Amino acid sequence: MSDDSLVEIRFTKPFQRRFKALAKRYRQIKKDIQPILTELQAGNFIGDRIIGIGDTVFKVRAANSDIPVGKSGGYRLIYQVVCSTCVFLLLIYAKSDQVDVTADEIRDAINQAF
Repeated sequence: MSDDSLVEIRFTKPFQRRFKALAKRYRQIKKDIQPILTELQAGNFIGDRIIGIGDTVFKVRAANSDIPVGKSGGYRLIYQVVCSTCVFLLLIYAKSDQVDVTADEIRDAINQAF
């Protein structure tokens, strides 16, 4: 992929709602997830593929510098690769708030994206 063809990142409503709520508690959240956004824009679809959704969905971990316990206690971003040039950020959550998201939550976020 050449440098001038960046992947477009779209923020879904569920992602925006959750991000806004988390940002009230964690001041560094924007800085913490920026490296992930940079990787995605470059076309590097990082993280673990979530199987059983029916779409190309990944979960990636990000450290939370407001609670320095490494990536294990940080954020989880769920994103969908729509095509090679477009990614939808579906959900974000803090591992300290929520252990995992269900397949239904992910499907709901996908449905709200379209």
